[in-house]
Amino acid sequence: MLFGVGTASSFCFKGVYINSTIIVGNIFSRRSFSTMKEVVTDNASSLLTSEYVGEAPVLRPVSVRAKCSSNVQSTPEIEKKYVHGVYDAIAPHFSSTRFAKWPKVSAFLNSLSPGSLILDAGCGNGKYLGLNPDCFFIGCDISAALINICADRGHEVLVADAVNLPYRTGYGDAAISIAVLHHLSTEDRRRKAVEELVRVVKKGGCILITVWAREQEDTSLVEKWTPLNQRYIAEWIGPGSPRVRNPSSPRTLESIPEAEENGAGEQLKDLHAKSSKVKSDEVMDSTSQDKGRSLLTGSGKGYAEQQEFFVPWHLPYHRAEVSGASAVALASGLAKKDDKKGSVVYNRYYHVFSEGELERLVSGLDNAILVDRFYDKSNWCIILEKTS
Repeated sequence: MLFGVGTASSFCFKGVYINSTIIVGNIFSRRSFSTMKEVVTDNASSLLTSEYVGEAPVLRPVSVRAKCSSNVQSTPEIEKKYVHGVYDAIAPHFSSTRFAKWPKVSAFLNSLSPGSLILDAGCGNGKYLGLNPDCFFIGCDISAALINICADRGHEVLVADAVNLPYRTGYGDAAISIAVLHHLSTEDRRRKAVEELVRVVKKGGCILITVWAREQEDTSLVEKWTPLNQRYIAEWIGPGSPRVRNPSSPRTLESIPEAEENGAGEQLKDLHAKSSKVKSDEVMDSTSQDKGRSLLTGSGKGYAEQQEFFVPWHLPYHRAEVSGASAVALASGLAKKDDKKGSVVYNRYYHVFSEGELERLVSGLDNAILVDRFYDKSNWCIILEKTS
């Protein structure tokens, strides 16, 4: 099978990172790679030659032609600082807290046919990679530190951006994006990430997407988050920038406790039952709307319409200086100390999705249909099927 990879910043081959714009190879066992060759995809065309240093191939791209618009492809500073930078700094500690598999994600993966190739976009520490032993998995994430953790566990992974996935069109049989889109700061980038997920799967392939919901079951948790104010809004670039409504006054980070990971829920319904397909413009069943959740009120603090937040991560002092990243973050103001909790506090950027927003985001797709949508433990979730 051809392993087509485009516009990746680096690729992990047996624990060695290879910097390259395009990576393409023939997979013999999905664990070993051979000579590089020319590849043409929707996003790029490149002629590659390979040299070997030990076991790892070092690629020499000759030419690249990308079609992705620069305003979407260019990463806003707020994502660089409060997503990429934070996850690189907290990766080992973050990974140690991410081991439980959400039942609905597990059900989706276990429903896929044996031999399926599953692409995990935003794989984090790789907790879903290899979950279905009858399928093959490839993961990617923007955090090189998390990708290194995945590689150490023996997974096939690479560093890549969700808005420019490094696979040829129609490469995978299915894809998942678990708790990723809410880290993208503009609507254009979120839409592009969805389009990329659809592009890289084959016709008939399914995509599961989950995002944090504004309509949190535990409203007290949301009030511990920090709403963004104009200081941070000014850092956005490009169209589709979010607008904060009723911004709250800034709060000190030292008093904000760590947010818990959003959980999972009931068993996933049969993904392939044709009768379960719904049109993207239909109204959700009133039962699912009301079950186990309520609209945020924010106690007069302006949370009801707020969607842009900083969610804190408390990195214990004894784990903060492993790489020295925390010392740099403290010096630059990216992180703050909380002596009471004995931790360094980082802020992660989130755009929490309102009810119906995820469906509207995918409503303009002409090559995919909405198969299912549901609310699961403070997450909005959808399943798409590629039609052409």
